[in-house]
Amino acid sequence: MDTIYALSMVDKSGRVTDRSMVRELGWRPGTRLDIRERRGIIVVSPAASGVDSISRQAFLKLPLTVRRWCRIKTGDKVLLAAHHAVGVLVVHPVAALHALLADVHAAAVRGDAA
Repeated sequence: MDTIYALSMVDKSGRVTDRSMVRELGWRPGTRLDIRERRGIIVVSPAASGVDSISRQAFLKLPLTVRRWCRIKTGDKVLLAAHHAVGVLVVHPVAALHALLADVHAAAVRGDAA
């Protein structure tokens, strides 16, 4: 499997508390990152010219502007998806997960799911 998942919390400073995905992707403290919001999710990739970086303690910190765009608040949980083949981490806020899964859940509750 090329994608690994983890559920994590975002603390008051924007740090993603689970560091396993940073390790999975081989990102070391100081790795420069490009962090962008795309259609309600966050895409994080290494970039030599990136403004953000992995902290000395190996945490990924989501910038305040990106958290605001995605409506992520202190204590919110996010689904992390590390894509090894391309070296990218996708962060799914709860609102994005709800939008993706609403129809599936509605069908399951109605008994339509196969």
